Parts: sequence; structure tokens; C-alpha cells
Amino acid sequence: MNLFQLEGDVAVVVGATGALGGAMAQGLAAAGAAVAVVGRSSDRGNQRVDAIRAAGGRAGFFQGDALRREDLVRIHDEIIRELGAPTILVNAAGGNDPKATVTADMKFEQISLEAWRGNFDLNLVGGVLLPCQVFGPGFCERGRGSIINVASVSAHLPLSRVVAYSSAKAAVLNLTQFLAREWASRGVRVNSITPGFFPAEQNRKLLFNDDGSPTARTQSIWSHTPMGRFGKSEELVGAAVFLASSKASSFVTGSDLRVDGGFLSQTI
Repeated sequence: MNLFQLEGDVAVVVGATGALGGAMAQGLAAAGAAVAVVGRSSDRGNQRVDAIRAAGGRAGFFQGDALRREDLVRIHDEIIRELGAPTILVNAAGGNDPKATVTADMKFEQISLEAWRGNFDLNLVGGVLLPCQVFGPGFCERGRGSIINVASVSAHLPLSRVVAYSSAKAAVLNLTQFLAREWASRGVRVNSITPGFFPAEQNRKLLFNDDGSPTARTQSIWSHTPMGRFGKSEELVGAAVFLASSKASSFVTGSDLRVDGGFLSQTI
């Protein structure tokens, strides 16, 4: 028995147009799942679908905004028509709104309510709440499903400067556990993945200078990470396939799987 075979599954990856969500989408497809690539950018979405198909996988791009319930409802129906009933949901949309970042020129008390709400909308509402409300009931009705939410090391230990993002990701962990308890009796597992530091467009300016050299913040991250480096997007694939598989993780729900190079294990 292949514990990590997803043949017959239909995986919906919200935020698959991003680096981390895209890597997980390709990994789930390589394991045999048909993959619905969901995101706002048609260019990046179709590129991801092309890469999956070129590798022999089955995928389609479904354009929409995770913050718009009507978009998600439409996408849900389109996926069922084109790929089949979803059995896996990966919530990988999210990011930090720089307007809520505390800098040398801005104090915590100066964060606007608009920027604070923006982080919660992006990471909690569109990042988990709405996709689960739209796709979760179908999972419950069919008595089968795996939901994987993407958290952050900052959900466990608040990072300097990104307090709104950290707070929103902490809420993601709490909501993950709530849903795991609510839906366990209906055959639906809900877990989270906590990535460490993975360079992406949203944090590149914080991590690298214009000349490509590491910033002081990068040096601090590396010194706090026992493995002494950033993660690579493909290093999230194993965790996603494990949690998606009804064979490999059949008794796993309400759990958080850290892929952080040991970041949360480091103290002094």
C-alpha cells in the first residue's frame, strides 16, 4: 500500500499562484491528485497549470479572489464540473500588509485600523474562513476531506515588526483546532503547516538588500535557525502530501506540522 498516493483525489489549492502554494500544488499533482489552482493572477495560475500538465499531472486554473465569497462559490461549482468533487483543500493565500509593519519610523500605536484589518482579512478571512465555509460543507456531506491551513512561525512566537501578521496567523492556528474538533465526526480532518522562513516576493525587501546581499534581519533569522538557512518551497511538499493523504495521516487532525529548519526549537 502506497501511503502517499493521492490518485482519485481532487485538491483545491487557494493561493497556488504564490511560491509556497504553487509548490504544494505541484507536489499534490505529482502524488496523483487532480489539482485546482486558485488565485487572482491568470498569468501565474496558467503557468502553474502548464508546469503540472508538463509533468504528466491533471490541473485547471480557476480565477478569483479568496476574499469574495461569490468568487469562491463560483469556483467551487466550476471545480466540481471540470475536475470532480474536492477532497483536499489547501489554504495557502496570505501575506503581510507592509502598512501594518512596525518600523524605526512608526510605532505600534500608529498602526492604522485599516492596515490591521487588512492583515486579518488576507490571512484569516480569505486565508482560511471563507474557503472553509464554502468547501467544508461538501466535505462533511461526503464524509471525507482533508483541510490544510498555512500558518507561520510568527503564530507561535510573535516576530518583531509584523505584529498584525503574527496575530492573524495565531488566529489561523486557533481556527484550525476549532474546525478539527467540529468536523472530526463527519470524516473531515483539519491541520496546519507552519513554514519557517521561505523567501518570496512579499518579504524579499526585508531579507535582501538591493545588491542581493542579506540584510541584518536575514542574518538574525539564520542565526536563530539551527539549520542556518532559508527553506526552499519544495521542502513543504512532503508535509502537504502527508496531511492530504487519508492513508498516511488518517488519525491526524488538529495538528500543526512545523517545517522551519528548527527555528521554533531555538532559544539562546
